[in-house]
Amino acid sequence: MNIRAAVLERFGEPLVVTDVDLAEPKAGEVLVALEACGVCHTDMYTASGADPSGYAPTVLGHEGAGVVERLGPGVSSVQRGDRVVTLFSAQCRECVHCRDPRTNLCLAIRDQQNRGLLPDGTTRLSRQGEPIRHFMGTSTFAQYTVMPEIALARVSPEAEPDRACLFACGLSTGLGAAMNTAQVKPGSTCVVFGAGMVGLGVVAGCRLRQAQRIICVDLSEDRLALARGQGATETWIGGDDTVDRVLEETGGFGADYTFEATGLVHIMRQAVEASRMGWGLCTVIGVAGKGETLDIVPRYLITGRRVCGSSFGGVKGRDQVPQLVGLYLDGRLDIDPFISHRIALEDVNHAFELMERQDGIRSVITF
Repeated sequence: MNIRAAVLERFGEPLVVTDVDLAEPKAGEVLVALEACGVCHTDMYTASGADPSGYAPTVLGHEGAGVVERLGPGVSSVQRGDRVVTLFSAQCRECVHCRDPRTNLCLAIRDQQNRGLLPDGTTRLSRQGEPIRHFMGTSTFAQYTVMPEIALARVSPEAEPDRACLFACGLSTGLGAAMNTAQVKPGSTCVVFGAGMVGLGVVAGCRLRQAQRIICVDLSEDRLALARGQGATETWIGGDDTVDRVLEETGGFGADYTFEATGLVHIMRQAVEASRMGWGLCTVIGVAGKGETLDIVPRYLITGRRVCGSSFGGVKGRDQVPQLVGLYLDGRLDIDPFISHRIALEDVNHAFELMERQDGIRSVITF
């Protein structure tokens, strides 16, 4: 079938919205009609050429929600008409990682996905007979996509697609970092560095885990106002004195939990140094730039602080994304403030411009 899609032709250049060909789903695959797709920082990061694992040409986009339209042979976990959220982090439920509660990093299709291919080592996207690769196994900047069934989370049909798509990446990543990775304890003190989509999700996750004190740090007053709406008890403008301020506010010890959601290595260091002596846990979520490293003074670790990373919030997508969507449907999550702009596919490059200006939290493409 012929579809419209936003193609990354060359790094550092605007995406090209054009016609491409999409082949029928093969065994274990599903054709999804996209209804909405968030424009995430990871898409812009790859388009810029900064991502060392990036490739082109490819159809970008990974934060999608849509409806199952066609099934390949052997598909059994979804049916035609199901509303689904796309998963860049699959869940086969069978590999050693899927069977272990300690990680969500499914191994089943990881190698092929990292090369922009579907599980059989080929693509369904092409143009004039030349293959186009699948971005993060999803390629949701398009009217339709073909994906493995193990990379689709079936969610309630009551979930509006422009809200549901946010759970495909940013919102689940933040919520999961607090609820799954850190497992924030009730009554604790948390400091969240960054109030973008992921950081706001962390704030909401800390609230849902009944943290007593949730401090959100950012440079934008507008974003900090959104953090208060998600449950932040205090909001601070960030600066070089942030660590000293955390220590002063916590009797010299530091916060029980700190979260870094900026991708900036100097902020990662602040998050480590602001964590509590004895048992503080710093969770690093942001993706640093190519070749950057994080310097940690060993004394901070020797005195009891721990540092961990979190990918997609530790969320096992097929099982847990529907549960997170349920929090929104039950009224425990207010996600409407996250949607700053609703745009058409043809405006995807404008969404990148808005992101560069930090204008709003999320632009959502609606089909």
